[in-house]
Amino acid sequence: MTQHLLFELGCEELPPKSLKKLSQALLDNILAGLQEADLSFNQGRAYATPRRLAVLIDDLAAFQADKTLEKRGPAVMAAFGPDGSPSKAAQGFASSCGTTVDQLERVETDKGEWLVFRQAVKGQLTADLVPDIIRKSLSNLPIAKRMRWGNFDAEFARPVHWAVLLFGDTVIETEMLGVKTGRTSRGHRFHAPHDLPIAGSHDYLDILQQGKVIADFAERMHIIESAANRAAAEVGGEAHIEADLLEEIAALNEWPVPVVGNFDARFLDLPKEVLITTMQSNQKYFPVKNAEGGLLPHFITFANIESSNPVSIQQGNERVVLPRLSDAEFFWKQDRKQTLADRVDSLKTIVFQKDLGTLFDKTERVAGLAALIAEKLDADVASAKRAALLAKTDLMTNMVGEFANLQGTMGFYYAKADGEDMAVARALEEQYFPKQSGGAVPQAQISMVLALAEKIDTLAGIFSAGLIPTGDKDPYALRRATLGILRIIIENGLRLDVVELLDVAFEQFSHSFNKAETRQKVIGFIFDRLKGYCLDHGYSNDEFEAVLAANPTQPFDFWQRIRAVQAFRQLPEAESLAAANKRIINILKKSEQTVSGSVGALVEAEEKNLLIEAESSAADIQPLLAEQNYQLALNRLAQLRDSVDAFFDHVMVNTDDVALRNSRLALLAMLSNQFLQIADISKLQS
Repeated sequence: MTQHLLFELGCEELPPKSLKKLSQALLDNILAGLQEADLSFNQGRAYATPRRLAVLIDDLAAFQADKTLEKRGPAVMAAFGPDGSPSKAAQGFASSCGTTVDQLERVETDKGEWLVFRQAVKGQLTADLVPDIIRKSLSNLPIAKRMRWGNFDAEFARPVHWAVLLFGDTVIETEMLGVKTGRTSRGHRFHAPHDLPIAGSHDYLDILQQGKVIADFAERMHIIESAANRAAAEVGGEAHIEADLLEEIAALNEWPVPVVGNFDARFLDLPKEVLITTMQSNQKYFPVKNAEGGLLPHFITFANIESSNPVSIQQGNERVVLPRLSDAEFFWKQDRKQTLADRVDSLKTIVFQKDLGTLFDKTERVAGLAALIAEKLDADVASAKRAALLAKTDLMTNMVGEFANLQGTMGFYYAKADGEDMAVARALEEQYFPKQSGGAVPQAQISMVLALAEKIDTLAGIFSAGLIPTGDKDPYALRRATLGILRIIIENGLRLDVVELLDVAFEQFSHSFNKAETRQKVIGFIFDRLKGYCLDHGYSNDEFEAVLAANPTQPFDFWQRIRAVQAFRQLPEAESLAAANKRIINILKKSEQTVSGSVGALVEAEEKNLLIEAESSAADIQPLLAEQNYQLALNRLAQLRDSVDAFFDHVMVNTDDVALRNSRLALLAMLSNQFLQIADISKLQS
């Protein structure tokens, strides 16, 4: 009683950069609709080409299972009067169910007896339910801009020309986006420009293959990648393949055929990133590299056709790429007529943000922060300030004006050509690191300094201007910048205080804003990102909260503490000490008297012993805390467990003797503070 369900929507060429997303969303929407309708199935698969979106559902039930609807009404006690006549509540409930009170049933629960209405509902046929499920799925696709065509009211990403809807080998006749469904698909626009009848849903992939269409997106990507590598090997190299471009080329071709092209070797004198960007962004070509990673004067493109004259396609692509490369060569030569240092004044003409001034103003602020950070890291201050001065000058070049993604990269090449120190040149590129999630962070000192100064200035500045990220709106990429700050500090083991750096950044702004309020918002924003970073690395929420309670403001120091806390909780003493610390904190909170800073006379042997142990541990952990060796410090404090347990087993803290009570409270405060120098372990859950 199951069949495969096939739905295919044929249209004009879909936007390539959103094809895969649309395909997955259509599958997800249909599967959700089937589940909501209580229709069982095995699995679903999505297919997509430039001219079609398709979904194949395996082993879909032919109809819904019969079920009984149950609706509970009022309690029997409230449903009938003393004489047994139905109350208004019972009558109203029965009326809402389309029946009478005497037709209602009763159900016994642990809270008494209730009236209940039960109705048997026969399951509907899948063929009757599927059209509306698909229509709803199509209407909910993430299409940025829908369009209408002809005289139709239907709206979609592109004009729709055909629709296939088969349940097994039977057509489900309906209408989708203005076209009637059937069993007829269409082949490749040029190789098979005719109808392709599909006998049954299981024939779909084979029929399209015969029509020179590879429907499986992942299969096309694999074919393209393999073909590009083979073609590159034929000219003595290997294809430079980036995932985004591979996906885009798969979204542009139904029948991908590789074509090798060539360009003049003189263009290899340009920075390789320029050539790669030109070929990838403008032409959708795969560059070809040699074994050392340098470029060869070849490229791989893909034609959506098996041409009888492939040389013509090759020559056409070579003609098209030539002016692009020539433009890049022109920009390179023109830009080098002026040094980056000569461009600093031109930054005064570009507004960074209306409250924060120009790029020149930002440059001066970043230079001030960079000098401070360099001093703290014992880096070369002059180099840090020089890197900050030149950091944004490549934005004024022709090359970056044409290829915005090369900002920083071109700064490196132009600084190198200008004879700048290599540490400065490298920093100009690495100020933007990490460029994506999980990307490399800068590791050279001046690079770290500039990257941190630039990101901290942006973060503090944009918050001070009131442009705080909300929801998915983050136009200045502050979340990414903040995570970058944290990663650079933590992964390079830098002893930097982010709150101190923020305070310096705020002092450099000349516009008016609520500094105290903004400061708290930025700190909260940073620690929210730090929490996400810690959770992503396997630390738990209670471990994070335990460290946060100690209020460390150095991210690397925070990282050292949370590592130590996670290791501590694996110790056999951890649970007992966490509970004891929670008890201590509660006792101190409830104490009505001010706790003395010193411990006076004690009476019981257990409390005297605990004092001796606590004074010994306090002395032992101080050098460990100075070295930020929190794990060894917690290991030492774990040795207090037996003494702490004995204290609570034999000593009453809140004795009537005020002086003795104060001594015991002071002892507990002394003990708690030793742990709080690292983290509040009372927050650890058992």
